[in-house]
Amino acid sequence: MQTISKLTLSDTMYFQNTPALNYKIDYPQFTSTCSRRAAAAVNSFYRLRAKSLETYCRFTLYPQAVTDLKQLQEDRDPLLGFEFLVTFQVTYNSGCVVSLYMDQYEFEGGAHGSTQRTSQTWDFSTGKRMQLSDFYPYNPSYREEIQNQIQSGIGRRLEQEPSTYFEDYPELLRTTFNAESFYLTPEGLVIYYQQYDIAPYSTGMPQFLLPFKE
Repeated sequence: MQTISKLTLSDTMYFQNTPALNYKIDYPQFTSTCSRRAAAAVNSFYRLRAKSLETYCRFTLYPQAVTDLKQLQEDRDPLLGFEFLVTFQVTYNSGCVVSLYMDQYEFEGGAHGSTQRTSQTWDFSTGKRMQLSDFYPYNPSYREEIQNQIQSGIGRRLEQEPSTYFEDYPELLRTTFNAESFYLTPEGLVIYYQQYDIAPYSTGMPQFLLPFKE
């Protein structure tokens, strides 16, 4: 079993007394009864990832934010700083297996920001990341099977809520399918798509639960 705590990297960076960039990066830290070495490896993965995102904020986003603020000052428009937020949600923690997703929200002006989701599923007995194929060991055509299930699910949703997916969703759900875009829950495996992959922004981030078989 794993115990999870939250660590945070955060700062508000200014330009001429105006907040140019606010960032907050949450990431998990684990202790495990399964393997200390595995927990250390997983912790290193998230620590390095958080540090890399902080470097991106400080040395890429902040200069862009300053450039935008200067332009807004010249145009006498309202001064809006950039925002960068990373959160995580643990969706499964049982035995030596943990699954979670991380949402990375970025606002750089405009009507709204954008969110990018990533996810990881770990075996804490080995410290190795589990792949989607691990859950379909005897099914070489598992991708096609999953995509067909998703297409059927979208069809049912459209009967209740028309126009919530792009018209060419049968093709898009296959061309944008990412085998890393999954996480576990106690009910089953969840496949998700990024914003705009198969649906308009108003639909959000489409998710599809594939229940565990009895």
